[in-house]
Amino acid sequence: MKHSWWQEAVVYQIYPRSFMDSNNDGIGDLPGIICRLDYLKELGIDVIWMSPIYQSPNDDNGYDISNYQAIMEEFGTMEDFEHLLEAAHARGIRIVMDLVVNHTSDEHAWFVESRRGGECNPYGDYYIWRDPKEDGSAPNNWGSCFGGSAWEYDEGRKQYYLHLFSKKQPDLNWENPRVRDAVFNMMTWWCEKGIDGFRMDVISMISKTEEMPDGKIQGFYGDFGPYCIHGPKVHDYLQEMNERVLSRYDLMTVGETPGVTPEEACRYAGNHAHELNMVFQFEHVDVPGKYGKWNDEKMPLTVLKKILSRWQTELYGRAWNSLFWDNHDQPRAVSRFGNDKPQYRTKSAKMLATCLHMLQGTPYIYQGEELGMTNYPFESPADFRDIESIHAYKEWCESGKVPHEAFWPCITAVSRDNARTPMQWDDTKNAGFTLGKPWIFVNPNYREINAKAQLVDPDSVFHYYQKLISLRKQHPVIVYGGYQLLLPESEEIFAYIRELEGEMLLVVCSFVEQEMEFTVPEEFAGAQCLITNCGLQQDFNTAGAVRLGAYEAFVLHKKL
Repeated sequence: MKHSWWQEAVVYQIYPRSFMDSNNDGIGDLPGIICRLDYLKELGIDVIWMSPIYQSPNDDNGYDISNYQAIMEEFGTMEDFEHLLEAAHARGIRIVMDLVVNHTSDEHAWFVESRRGGECNPYGDYYIWRDPKEDGSAPNNWGSCFGGSAWEYDEGRKQYYLHLFSKKQPDLNWENPRVRDAVFNMMTWWCEKGIDGFRMDVISMISKTEEMPDGKIQGFYGDFGPYCIHGPKVHDYLQEMNERVLSRYDLMTVGETPGVTPEEACRYAGNHAHELNMVFQFEHVDVPGKYGKWNDEKMPLTVLKKILSRWQTELYGRAWNSLFWDNHDQPRAVSRFGNDKPQYRTKSAKMLATCLHMLQGTPYIYQGEELGMTNYPFESPADFRDIESIHAYKEWCESGKVPHEAFWPCITAVSRDNARTPMQWDDTKNAGFTLGKPWIFVNPNYREINAKAQLVDPDSVFHYYQKLISLRKQHPVIVYGGYQLLLPESEEIFAYIRELEGEMLLVVCSFVEQEMEFTVPEEFAGAQCLITNCGLQQDFNTAGAVRLGAYEAFVLHKKL
């Protein structure tokens, strides 16, 4: 495999609305990001991926775009963006944009024209329109990801349009070559501005089958997955995108591909695929329960290890892994996979960071993860700002199908709003995010968990992430080495070996608060301890049994 900068990079995801507010209107903005670039430079990251900053009516917090070539007024101006790009590049930090082209806002000029209809209308088939059934009902039983039907009737056209997400997010018709031309021209425009890549939102959904039959009932509606995910022409479209846009620039590209398998990932991002650099897979964060995705149960460690190990081994030498615990759509990592009780939070946050950053692939840090930020303590449905959480509560609880007491622990455990509370900068009002009224609640634990306190504490989660990033740049085995899982049946310990050209790593992570025993393999006798979240309390110079404390993690390094 040819080595590329994006393989060796560490990416930091910013949710602009919640990162830093510069004008005290309660909403994060581009000047706010600019004023925190030195913080990110100190952390050591190489790339910023920003969730959408385009013009949007904000039905789905910016993932409903009304103008791809304008900046949302709440975030600033195009001049602000150009200043951000210049300031980031001056610090050696690249900028990756969020590309949302499965759908637009219903307020986009394309859709405004499309809903007018008419045989001579060039935008008439920019979206996916279907006639009603004879009884006037929707074309099929598909349900939207955000609840309700995936079809919305338009009185003007007397037809339904498809929206796999909100009804204000109509799906584009990628079968139409004029749609592809418009998207590729827009992408080229951003590349010419000097951006460094794209994260592509639900890109595996851009191709739909010609036939659209009813789907298997899941919950309240039919499943559109077999007809809209990894559709018949998705690879044709991405190869065309690569040929016309991506291959002309030195970019990092990552596709959000729900439902992807390792084999399918190699089609999207294989070494010779000519499509994308890597994909996001979600197997390790998908724990379906009796209420669909709404579930407060933790995935068994044996299952988690099996999933992550399969991606490590099956993509090795064939495609590139993306590594993440959380993002803007997932709950906080330390609350989900670790332990956010005060006595364990710091240690388990460091353990999770060790486990992830020593795997093969490109790591992604979600804003606040480097501080060990936790889930929000929701008190009522009125706390929610996320359209998905609001609709889910209405569909499951307000309908009377499920009691509040049964559903509440499940929705609060995985609500996307957990990740969207403001970045905790210091212990002043609103965590230093804004002097105004924040658009969403600030987590009350900001007085204990904040960047200011961690920057001056050499034993903080922040400095631990900083060291992990530094180690990655020093040791190619972390980036490119092979992978071997140890103790596959252990429900307490995640341990693995990395190896590259005579250089070996042993990574050991305890996922429990009880003390455990681990036997260091013979080949690591005399190894150096690269990093540990417990201080150098143990002698790792000899192989044999060692005691692991609660959520302990360490990495041994040896050259053969």
